[in-house]
Amino acid sequence: MTPRQIIGQIGLWLSVFVIVSPAILFFLWMLSLSLKFEVDNAAYPPVFFPDRIAWKNYADVLASNRFLTYFTNSLIVTGSATLLALLVGVPAGYGIARMAAHKSAIVILIARITPGLSYLIPLFLLFQWLGLLGTLVPQIIIHLVVTVPIVIWIMIGYFETTPMELEEAALIDGAGRWQVFRHVALPIAKPGIAVAFILAVIFSWNNFVFGIVLAGRETRTLPVAVYNMISFDQLSWGPLAAAALIVTFPVLLLTVLAQRQIVAGLTAGAVKGG
Repeated sequence: MTPRQIIGQIGLWLSVFVIVSPAILFFLWMLSLSLKFEVDNAAYPPVFFPDRIAWKNYADVLASNRFLTYFTNSLIVTGSATLLALLVGVPAGYGIARMAAHKSAIVILIARITPGLSYLIPLFLLFQWLGLLGTLVPQIIIHLVVTVPIVIWIMIGYFETTPMELEEAALIDGAGRWQVFRHVALPIAKPGIAVAFILAVIFSWNNFVFGIVLAGRETRTLPVAVYNMISFDQLSWGPLAAAALIVTFPVLLLTVLAQRQIVAGLTAGAVKGG
């Protein structure tokens, strides 16, 4: 490597370190809080590496009577919202891309960038009128406001970069448009679908506002449950940090396991001809 290339590599890694280090530091500090007793968490100067590990923080969270209920609620809401978004968003993205419906794409973009709070009040009144407040149904429906635009927007960009030759050959051979979509377009679009799936899961799983407004005592999701651990009388940083890490772990694990598919999906447009 030439000196210029070496300097460029050093500069690149230094830039990556500067950008990523705050997030890593916050994550490690939260991990430290979750493994310390309250005496160490309140100590000054702060203690990063405790002399004794407080596994009790995790045990207390996992042993909570409602933790399994909240975890199940999160799985149901996120799983349902993601699957419904894929069922609607993948065909919609394909249709918009193939018809070059740019106005429809703009509408999807507007829906994607519009804050969720804009939909919350009218939908809250609707669910209240229908008597659905406090159940999982309104949470699943309102999460579609987040997941469907994400899936459609990603799939539009992906299908626009996939080659048309295979689809045209299938049409010439007598295949219908639905057969072309099912047997030709979908297999090619697997990396894009994986990216849409991961992002929809992340946005749905981490959503807090919808759950705190629409959920009842038995239908809260994990982010809302962690928030409810904060009180004015007593704030236990150890269990709170442990609960936050437990909430983060499923999404983090899913992202790590699917990182190859995510990279393939995000870079597909750069290596395929439009």
